[in-house]
Amino acid sequence: MERKLVGKQPTFRPKKSLNIYRVALWLALILAGIGVLLGIQRQQIEPLFRPTPTPTRTAYSYIQEAQAYFQAGKLYDPDPPAPQPPRPDAIDSYQRALQVDPNNALAWAELARIQTYSITMLSTDPARLQRLEEALQSINRAVEIDPENSTVRAVRAFVLDWYASSPLVSEEQTQELLLEAESEAVRAYGLDPDNGLALAYYAEVLLDQQKWSQAEQNAARAVALSPEVMDAHRVYATVLESLGQYNSAIRQYLEAAAINPNLTFLYVYIGRNYLGLRLYERALEYYARAANINKQLGVENPIPNIEIAKTYAQQGEFFIAARNAETALSYDPTNANTYGQLGIIYIRSRNYEGAMPVLKCAVRGCTAEENEVGGVAVQGLPLTNLTVAYYYVQYGTVMAFLSRPEAGQNFCPEARQVLEEVRQAYASDPILISIVEDSEGICRNLERQQAATPDATPTPASPEASNP
Repeated sequence: MERKLVGKQPTFRPKKSLNIYRVALWLALILAGIGVLLGIQRQQIEPLFRPTPTPTRTAYSYIQEAQAYFQAGKLYDPDPPAPQPPRPDAIDSYQRALQVDPNNALAWAELARIQTYSITMLSTDPARLQRLEEALQSINRAVEIDPENSTVRAVRAFVLDWYASSPLVSEEQTQELLLEAESEAVRAYGLDPDNGLALAYYAEVLLDQQKWSQAEQNAARAVALSPEVMDAHRVYATVLESLGQYNSAIRQYLEAAAINPNLTFLYVYIGRNYLGLRLYERALEYYARAANINKQLGVENPIPNIEIAKTYAQQGEFFIAARNAETALSYDPTNANTYGQLGIIYIRSRNYEGAMPVLKCAVRGCTAEENEVGGVAVQGLPLTNLTVAYYYVQYGTVMAFLSRPEAGQNFCPEARQVLEEVRQAYASDPILISIVEDSEGICRNLERQQAATPDATPTPASPEASNP
């Protein structure tokens, strides 16, 4: 029988009175939530778990990128002026890796190695020295992190050795650096006798200490120990080249290039050895290969084109030599060394009027208005090595030759000053001093002729007569 509930309805929970504090709490939470939503909409508050605009990269990914750039031959590629985008290279990528992982000793060591090799892409002594100082800072950091690592110690020997070779380093400092480099190389080999890199760098230090036979023995052992290491073949080739064994040196450079086929300095070295054999066409072939690799990579490195220009100038083909020097200038119109090379080519082609302003840019520097070739201001080269001394002496000679006091064009005072600087810096070099004396003689003859017959037109000797 159906039964109906009558009376008061049942209740299943106790009846509670309204809690004003709880209501206030809920209202506060609701208002706070609305405030957060409004903040997000107004971009005043960043929402949690939003992905970053660019994913965070690991140090390993940057190291892989750097190794790829090195293998491609893009060790260093200077950034163009703003607003053009920067041009990444192996050095850049290692630096980014070390920002993520600053305690990676091997990454610091590899950065130092690449910084050292990259000086082959720089054409002035101050720029090379600055890069070597950066490399020394990098490898010193690696030693601080892992002082017992054989590779770290080996690379430090390499950096110190190349630093010692800078013409801006005093003779006393050079010897100190070589002793320190030797100590580092010995320690690296002692830490790991199977480290061919350590043995190769030790051989290079011995070479720079003029310990020829020891250098050759250790370089050959390094290649036998680590035939897969580019540096071992490069060092052995360098030792053989220094001994005048050009064919053997070329074979070792080619072995190095087979391991790292896009390192343009290896092809420049090969070309240099073919020049030692007087095989100009073969030298030009390898210089051109270096230039083509740079072109493919978009690297504006003037050195291969400078070497091409010098080679053509040696063969008497001055027009194509000048074209290549001008191409090198287009890559870096502020490079004073290239102006010096172009000036020498102009002299050899008897374009003395064209040589003087170009050599002025190389030696004294020039303003953009004075620079008829590059159209930019150029800072002159300090008198730091024999190559630069030759620019100086030829600039002095051309000024003396083109002086016409009767026409108000007397360049002899400036010529004498330049020539005297060469005399002071290289008093023991008989070739340079003979050119200095010949050029000073031109000015003396001009002055005597002008004093004797003021209306006469002097006829000084050609600067070609003073070329060594």
